[in-house]
Amino acid sequence: MSPKQESGTLALIGGGEWQDGCRDFDTELLARTDKEVVVLPTAAAFEHADRVVERATDYFSGLGAKVRGLSVLRRADADDRANVAGVRDARFVYVADGSPLHLRSALKDSALFEAIVAAYRNGAVLAASGAGATVLCDPMVDPRGGAYTVGLGVVRDLAVFPYHGTAADHLRERSIDLLPRNATLVGLDEETALIRDPDVTWRVAGAGVVTVYDGRQTTVVEHGSKVEQLAL
Repeated sequence: MSPKQESGTLALIGGGEWQDGCRDFDTELLARTDKEVVVLPTAAAFEHADRVVERATDYFSGLGAKVRGLSVLRRADADDRANVAGVRDARFVYVADGSPLHLRSALKDSALFEAIVAAYRNGAVLAASGAGATVLCDPMVDPRGGAYTVGLGVVRDLAVFPYHGTAADHLRERSIDLLPRNATLVGLDEETALIRDPDVTWRVAGAGVVTVYDGRQTTVVEHGSKVEQLAL
């Protein structure tokens, strides 16, 4: 795992963001912020990204917060000064679901990604759902077949398998079989968050469970429980 230098809160969600099962943990995350959420619809660039921001706006307004959508749809947008400035002082950045490969290509080695990580290390909340959760980790589960590729590495030696409860069995089994020896795989159900608090302990929140694959051992962790297998 990454060294103990982060001071923010990281939430990796298994998909199905901004639904009823997420309300409790999103309310908790908002309590750590200034009640403004910067939403990156980058992964949904080819799937009506504007609708992603609209859905986030409706959801978070019901929780007493406002949303600021950041129009980062391609790599050039991720190096745009105005967009970078838009996350530099953010207290809550949310990376939405969509295409993990497009998201990675847009953010990798970009000024925007550096600003996101800097905000997180300065105490911000960083949340990512589905594709976003997958890409922030390294190794990254490759959606084209369940093997592994290089992720962005906010968390190292950890791989995320989103939509774990509803995924095709052959993809899940392939990711388990090909897991690198030095890595841990976590299967995240929809509307379920794996949260790393500022003290670098991990816990589960939301509607489902987190399944931890560590070597040949499999552990199911329920809502409200710590994930001891990820302790540093």
